[in-house]
Amino acid sequence: MRTPPTAPALRQARLHFFERGDFQFEGIDARVAQSWRRSLAAGLLPTGPLRDTAHAGAAELSRLMASQHELLVHSRPVMEVLFEQVQGSQSMVILADARGTLMHTLGRTDFLQRAQQVALSCGASWQEQHRGTNAIGTALAEGCSIEIHGGEHFFERNDFLTCTAAPIVSATGELMGVLDISGDHRGGHPHTYGLVSMAARLIENRLMSTTCRQHIRVHLHAQREGIGTVAEGILALSGDGWVVGANRAALVQLKLTTADLGAVRVNTLFDVSLDVLLQQHKRRPGQPMQLHRHDGVTLFALVQHDAATLGAPRSSAQLPAVGHVAGQVGVEDALAQLDTGDLRWRSAADKARRVLDKPIALLIQGESGVGKELFARAAHDSGPRCAKPFVAINCAAVPENLIEAELFGYTSGAFTGARRDGNPGRLRQAHGGTLFLDEIGDMPLPLQARLLRVLQEREVSPLGGGPAVAVDFALICATHCKLREAAEQGRFRSDLYYRINGLMVQLPPLRERTDFVVLTQRLLSDLNPQRSLHVAPALLARLSAYIWPGNLRQYANALRTACAMLEPHELCIDWVHLPDDLQEDLTAQSVQTHRQGATPSGLTPVSESSQSLAQLSQAAMHQALATSGGNMSQAARHLGISRQTLYRKLNQ
Repeated sequence: MRTPPTAPALRQARLHFFERGDFQFEGIDARVAQSWRRSLAAGLLPTGPLRDTAHAGAAELSRLMASQHELLVHSRPVMEVLFEQVQGSQSMVILADARGTLMHTLGRTDFLQRAQQVALSCGASWQEQHRGTNAIGTALAEGCSIEIHGGEHFFERNDFLTCTAAPIVSATGELMGVLDISGDHRGGHPHTYGLVSMAARLIENRLMSTTCRQHIRVHLHAQREGIGTVAEGILALSGDGWVVGANRAALVQLKLTTADLGAVRVNTLFDVSLDVLLQQHKRRPGQPMQLHRHDGVTLFALVQHDAATLGAPRSSAQLPAVGHVAGQVGVEDALAQLDTGDLRWRSAADKARRVLDKPIALLIQGESGVGKELFARAAHDSGPRCAKPFVAINCAAVPENLIEAELFGYTSGAFTGARRDGNPGRLRQAHGGTLFLDEIGDMPLPLQARLLRVLQEREVSPLGGGPAVAVDFALICATHCKLREAAEQGRFRSDLYYRINGLMVQLPPLRERTDFVVLTQRLLSDLNPQRSLHVAPALLARLSAYIWPGNLRQYANALRTACAMLEPHELCIDWVHLPDDLQEDLTAQSVQTHRQGATPSGLTPVSESSQSLAQLSQAAMHQALATSGGNMSQAARHLGISRQTLYRKLNQ
């Protein structure tokens, strides 16, 4: 725990900063200084009103918690133990997601009531741009553990707090959430920083044991007794020896970075191959063995794996996850084959499995290109109808005047241009199997009424007359639209919406997935199964930070083009192999990120120039004047400076 500056020193530093836009005092943490700059740049004022941010309602919070099921399950027991250590103080333990939204809190009733006044409650957002400098938001921005004491908070209303936060990262280095202890600044304890950091790493280790259960896991420590403790390193290896995941301790022990994941093999780290490692494990299962790094350092290692992990050698991208079919653990299915480690995707798959053997319609929502049809086909192949037809129709791709005939079929001579022998229609073709209606939000309203009638009566009447035909199929629908809003606005039939929404699952966009490294290896393996291709680590880091508006479809196309640009002897995809438009986008993103003073991966932002700080100071003063309706005294109070100083600064 660092020694915070005294209250007078903080007051002097704040006054100097908000007047002049710089720091000239020792003892102010550089990360706090950067955070104050970001808060000011976001248009916040230290004594001004809070930005009007939406507080997640009960339904939205419920959906958020469902999407973060794995994180919550593994965090809650650790949070309870952590709270036992601080419950004698005026403190609370908080878990936030990767966007700073509070998901779970533990604390004393009396302090919770006070904390409610500053929105330390579930559903509230504590991003810096909403709440200014604070431990949760600043840990997210800086990508590291941090303490914020009293007046170091940007908003003066929060200066009664002392907060300590530590990020929680996945096995591939993606930020998953933040663990925090917030309490009265008079009751701060020097061991809080260590407690929070240790608890965050314990959660990470628990998560890694679950999310990497389909991989070979190697637990490492310099001492035999250190294996199994919170300080152990954990590696996740693919079936052919690629390092596809690691906790932070393993990265330090092996001098790796997250950019190395998916790019190095185990035999480049130790003096043994994967085969030898597994042979030693087979001879002495459950017993640590000694491994030697190539620089001579000795580590103790314990190998763990599930039985399905050690089949025929395959690339990391081809390793299936262990799924659950009809509630049975340990059975591989098509959904598990697509699982590359993202918790939100896995949560959606786990939910879908539970309804595959039940008469419950599945609705898949997600942005264009996230793989909704791929997910739907895998759900069909994972269920009891897998041997029957999977019939897919894109409601947005078929012309409106043909979609009715395409779905319901027609008899001979039903309309001009109809086939002489008629057409049974896609609904009848799906009999016994699964009907997948992609982009159902684009289905014309009159056709929605006919589809609803089929779903209710379970029989189809073809165009042109003829007897109704009974049909039996599982229904999966997908859309990029928000169907609930469309139903409320009358653009989609509400009765059909409730009929097709037996279970809704949301697939995450590529920019929010935590399995980018492993997913990349999967795509490369699918595109070039005969070659062991990989992406240069620096480029992979840049690609993982890109927003990917076209999601998986766009990324797969980019990799396909890059593979085509490789020379026959080349195995590493680098910048020169990318399409020109993607190069331009990545360059523009890098420039924009630099200007904003933060990297997408959460690294420490670059320093602002003195000129930009002066501009920020001027902007803050003009905003304060606008907020106060031109009242100089009120604006000066909002800024925390004197009226005379405000006059002087405005006239400079």
